Amino acid sequence: MSSTIQLETRRTSYGSVAVAPDGTQLSHVIGTGVSEGAAPIREETLGQMLRSVVERHPSRDCIVDVYADVSFTYERFYNRVLRLASAFIRKGYRKGDRIGIWSTNRWEWLVVQWACHHLGLILVNINPAYRQFELNYVLEKAGVKMVFAAQRFKDSDYRTMLNEAAKQRGSQLNRVIYFGSPDWYDAMHGEIDDLSDYTADLHPDDPVNIQLTSGTTGFPKGATLTHRNILNNGFFIGELLEYDETDRVCTPVPFFHCFGMVIGTMATFTHGACMIIPAPSFKPRETLKAVQVAKATSLYGVPTMFLKALEEAEDHVEYGSPYQLSTLRTGVMAGTSCPSKTMRDVMETFNMSGISICYGMTELSPVSFQTRQDDPLDKRVNTVGQIMPHLEAKLVDEATGETVPFGEQGEILVRGYAVMKGYWEHEEKTAEVLDADGWMRTGDLGVLDEDGYLSVTGRIKDMLIRGGENIYPREIEEFLFTHPDVLDVQVIGVPDDKYGEEIMAWIILKDGVDDLTTEEIVEFGQGKISRQKLPRYVHIVDSYPMTVSGKVRKVELREMAPKALGWV
Repeated sequence: MSSTIQLETRRTSYGSVAVAPDGTQLSHVIGTGVSEGAAPIREETLGQMLRSVVERHPSRDCIVDVYADVSFTYERFYNRVLRLASAFIRKGYRKGDRIGIWSTNRWEWLVVQWACHHLGLILVNINPAYRQFELNYVLEKAGVKMVFAAQRFKDSDYRTMLNEAAKQRGSQLNRVIYFGSPDWYDAMHGEIDDLSDYTADLHPDDPVNIQLTSGTTGFPKGATLTHRNILNNGFFIGELLEYDETDRVCTPVPFFHCFGMVIGTMATFTHGACMIIPAPSFKPRETLKAVQVAKATSLYGVPTMFLKALEEAEDHVEYGSPYQLSTLRTGVMAGTSCPSKTMRDVMETFNMSGISICYGMTELSPVSFQTRQDDPLDKRVNTVGQIMPHLEAKLVDEATGETVPFGEQGEILVRGYAVMKGYWEHEEKTAEVLDADGWMRTGDLGVLDEDGYLSVTGRIKDMLIRGGENIYPREIEEFLFTHPDVLDVQVIGVPDDKYGEEIMAWIILKDGVDDLTTEEIVEFGQGKISRQKLPRYVHIVDSYPMTVSGKVRKVELREMAPKALGWV
């Protein structure tokens, strides 16, 4: 709760809720603590956690890389981690040094990650899609001394780009190891040294990871996360998914992103489960094949991934050979707004009755709200769930900063163990989102109901103003998803002389549908949604500009709109 205003609280099923002096329930919820039955916050380093899991489950599957046809037990994987950690020490790298990794998903990525965690090196996750300018900036800003990299990604020659980056003034980069090279082979087969002197002074609050934001509005910012941040967030995500050592988690989401590295790696490893890598990057066919052959019990994805997987499964059935997905029981949909129809389709088609929606942001390690296995179906498909254990959230009025009552829209703020230490060497940007009381501003808008379930209604930056009325694209998108011909939809605002802004819908149609006009959309919406929220413009496309992590780049849609509308 706020340190400036003392509020009464009332116990709830998810923890407690703040109550104003007049008895009004406020949109301020506190997750369960130990006294309410939650597991305690874990006060250990990631290296200590991994060692304890290895001791408990040495012979259980740890990683199955389907694409590379490689698998590891926990004991064999830990052996590789210790060999690389020993190589780090022999080359002079020490706690706090920044180590970059630039690659798509592969088993080697996880070895580098855990070797860094073991020694307290700070892993810097570099987006595989970065171009030279972005790479130069990130390596210099974070002071990266060493990079592990793939040879290339699509049309990007990583070797040439890293050579160029090392020449830049201010660069500290002094070593690059490419996966599959003789240097990598040597690191994987070197001696294991006694590392106890180098791990003795590690602390759970030490920084261990720099997660770079997408940088859609400027240079990327490095959210700095600790052992405590990502270990606990991953652990509690796994707890709410009811993971144990028998689970097998198919993770097609990118490892460089918090979805892959925390919701994927940490939720899996903290429970002694197995991580399945279907391919270097997401492909629906490879993902469903991996679920089938590796007998996955859990599947992750952003909504667009699940949409493509649903299409692939439907096409496969038409050819008379349906995928065998009966081992699935749960999973996570996250990363961007999750349409309720997509959730229902995934539950039914993939038999994933236990799938959760996770909500959060990189700066929150990343999850702060999650649906539970026993939540009512309506809540599981139409909300992002309730506050996570040991975390706290409130919704505030954008203008006054006051906490709003239940049922009213406000900006979502979160506080607790998951909040980042700050943006790496960016105090000014940190102060813009993180206040003195520890509250992290998300920039998202939401509404809490009386049971503590959060509905995310949009982003402040995505809001458009039509004729003086604030309109949030998320509401319109959810409505348009109910149209039988619509596969996916993104709504933006475009300039208008009369109203200031007008509504434009970018729509991907289902297979077999040739066209969908603005007039047909307006007719479909009559009596179902306010007329002023119906799109003035409809533009049909085959795909959207996406980030590597699977998020639609609405900034780019806005840039493309004038040409799409024939204005230029």
